[in-house]
Amino acid sequence: MSDFDLKKLDEKIEKSLHVLKEEMGTVRAGRANAALVDKVTVEYYGTPTPLKALANISVPEPRTLMISPFDPKSIPEIEKAINAANIGITPANDGKVIRLQIPQVTEERRKELTKIVKKLGEETKVAVRNLRRDANDKVKKMEKSGDFTEDDAKDTMDDIQKTIDKAVKDIDQIVADKEKEIMEV
Repeated sequence: MSDFDLKKLDEKIEKSLHVLKEEMGTVRAGRANAALVDKVTVEYYGTPTPLKALANISVPEPRTLMISPFDPKSIPEIEKAINAANIGITPANDGKVIRLQIPQVTEERRKELTKIVKKLGEETKVAVRNLRRDANDKVKKMEKSGDFTEDDAKDTMDDIQKTIDKAVKDIDQIVADKEKEIMEV
């Protein structure tokens, strides 16, 4: 085998899996999770700043997210940003910390969430399959140009397929774990 690099394919797949895991973290499953506010940006002294740069985020109880700002004067801006982020939870503060009480999820909402989770999994599978197609096209071009023998091309394409199969299995596992977490009462 000459030029084809399976490591690059692995790296791209890892990125796709990482993005999927991040997306799964933002799906609220009725349990407090710091990832819920990962995408919240606060206008702090006129600069959009990620919430995690302005405060400690902890989970003191299974259904409570506690945000402890480094600067207590920033509490109103943080609350405004949380409301604007549209995560469906109203913040409450005591002047020092902001608490987000995660409501119990209804059965109907759980089913909606599992559909969202499955959709995210499917989108990631499509991305991974596109990576396979691109890799196979590259191998076929290399075979045509004489960089690969027919056997080398076939072996490389088999390796690519094995890599993709493993990635799809990983995606299914991530989705199954998240579904299990959502359906737990």
